[in-house]
Amino acid sequence: MALSPRARATATGFGAVLLWSLLAVLTVGTAPVPPLMLNALSFALGAGVGGAWLVLRGGAGRLASVSWKVYAFGTAGLFGYHALYFSALRLAPPAEAGLVAYLWPLLIVLFSGLLPGERLRAGHVAGALAAFAGAGLIVAERAGGAGAGVLPGLLLAFLSALTWAGYSVISRRLGTVPTEAVAVFCLATAALSALAHAALESPSWPADAAGWAAVAALGLGPVGLAFYLWDVGVKRGDIQLLGVASYAAPLLSTLALVAAGHSEPTLTLLAAAGLIAGGAVIAARAGRQAAVSPG
Repeated sequence: MALSPRARATATGFGAVLLWSLLAVLTVGTAPVPPLMLNALSFALGAGVGGAWLVLRGGAGRLASVSWKVYAFGTAGLFGYHALYFSALRLAPPAEAGLVAYLWPLLIVLFSGLLPGERLRAGHVAGALAAFAGAGLIVAERAGGAGAGVLPGLLLAFLSALTWAGYSVISRRLGTVPTEAVAVFCLATAALSALAHAALESPSWPADAAGWAAVAALGLGPVGLAFYLWDVGVKRGDIQLLGVASYAAPLLSTLALVAAGHSEPTLTLLAAAGLIAGGAVIAARAGRQAAVSPG
C-alpha cells in the first residue's frame, strides 16, 4: 500500500534522526577543532549539500521570494543550536552531554501542543517526566566532587535542546517556505561562525586524516543532508510522531559512542539512555490515541 504524502514526509524526517544519531561520535572525532571553527567548516559543507539539492530540484528561483526574517530565523536556529552543542561536547563527557542535548525530541512533543490543531495528552507529559528523570540521573551523578566541572557543559547541552525544539516547532508555522531555503541558512551559518571564530577562538585544525574525515562526514550528513530531510518532515509530516520517533536518537547515539570507545557503558549512563528513550513508548501510545480518538 502506498504511503500518504504526510506519512512519506514523516519517514523523510526520521531519516534526519538516523543521521543525527552519529552527530556526537563524529563531533568527538573532530577534536581539537574549537566549536565555532567546527561550525564554520561543517556548515560550509552543508551549504554545498544545499547547492546540490537546489540543482536537483531546480528550486533556486523560489529563494528570492523568502523574507529576510525567515533567513535570519533559520540562521539563528542552526548557528545557535550547533554552537551550543559543539561547545557542550568539548566541556562535558560526550555521552552525558549528548543525552541531555537529546531532550529536544521530548521538548518538541511538549511545545507542539501549542500549535493550532495539535493536542497535548497526559501520555506526552508522562513521557516527558520519564525523559527528564533520565537527564536528572546524569546531572545528579556529576553534581558533586570533580564531576561538578562538567556542569557548564551539561547546561549548554540543555540550552541546545531548547534551541532546536523551538526552531523545529516554529518551522512548522513556516510551512510555505521552500526547503531549498535551508541552503541559505547553512551558508549564512558558516559565514557567521567564521566571523565569530575569528573574533573569539584560536584556530586548531584536525590532528590527522581521521579528524578531517570526521569533519567531512559531519558536514555532509548530520550537518548537511539531515537538515533538508528534517525540514520536509516538520513542515509536511506528523510533527508529534517525529518528536516521539526521535527518542531513538539518544539511545543510538550513546551506543555509537560506546562502540567507538569514547564512552564507558556505566549503569547510570545506560539507565539514563533507557529513561530518555523509554519516554517514547509512553508518548507514542499517547500519539496513537490522539490519532484514533475523535476528541
